[in-house]
Amino acid sequence: MSSNYVKIFSGSSIVAIKIVASLEEKGIRSIIKDRAESARLAGFGASPCYQELFVRKEEEDRSIEIIKSLKD
Repeated sequence: MSSNYVKIFSGSSIVAIKIVASLEEKGIRSIIKDRAESARLAGFGASPCYQELFVRKEEEDRSIEIIKSLKD
């Protein structure tokens, strides 16, 4: 099964929040996958503060450029 989304970031939830805000300013919606929260809800443990961000494939290049501009 193929997905229409690609992962553009994985790491700290603090950085993820900054990236999401920057993407939204440019009209790009993202999906946040938080495995630690999912594990907690299921009754398991996981390392906290780690998230993954996904965007639609057609917005991948633009999203990566936005992330690069945040590092400068």
